[in-house]
Amino acid sequence: MTLPVIAIDGTAASGKGTIAKALARHFHFDHLDTGALYRAVAALVLRDGGDPSSRHDALDACKLFRPGIVPDTELRSAAVGEAASQVAVLPEVRSALREMQVHFALVPPGGKGAVLDGRDIGTVIAPHAPVKIFVTAGVEERARRRWREVHAADPAKTYEAILGELRIRDARDSERAAAPMKAAADAALLDTTDLSIDAAVAAALKLARGKLEA
Repeated sequence: MTLPVIAIDGTAASGKGTIAKALARHFHFDHLDTGALYRAVAALVLRDGGDPSSRHDALDACKLFRPGIVPDTELRSAAVGEAASQVAVLPEVRSALREMQVHFALVPPGGKGAVLDGRDIGTVIAPHAPVKIFVTAGVEERARRRWREVHAADPAKTYEAILGELRIRDARDSERAAAPMKAAADAALLDTTDLSIDAAVAAALKLARGKLEA
């Protein structure tokens, strides 16, 4: 029996991670933040003093990777986030991490279903997913959200700097040769620019229910 999969793709700071976690809780599905895999690889590269854009350094880090090897606080640092965007461009890295993601989608640990969020879930990892949602928001609003997140820890970080970083990251993610970020042809588009967290989750839940309970 094929278990249900919910594929959540989208841009940075659009709310896709929050939405994915909420849907996983609602349906009692297992959740995988695939971006955390690339962040972990990037963190391992940086720990070793390597170059995140180097295939050699990134693949060496892939060999060391295992779930939980990098603490969440380290994964969420700005430096690791930037390095992860560079690591994720490398086709060899995406290939090395793909099998783990595909296996999670097909055989979720809890045996009920899976929610995966990232940038190529609906197009590459789980094209068979009955629920595909592409989450986005205006880059200015996403920059404001990210600035509010990091301001307390890094008061020197300006909104303008974050806006510039997001624009670079969007271009890097959407223009890379390997598994570029794009909405699957059959994905529902969810624009969260003017939505609260609760409203965005409610909209995603409605879309998921429509597919899973049809």
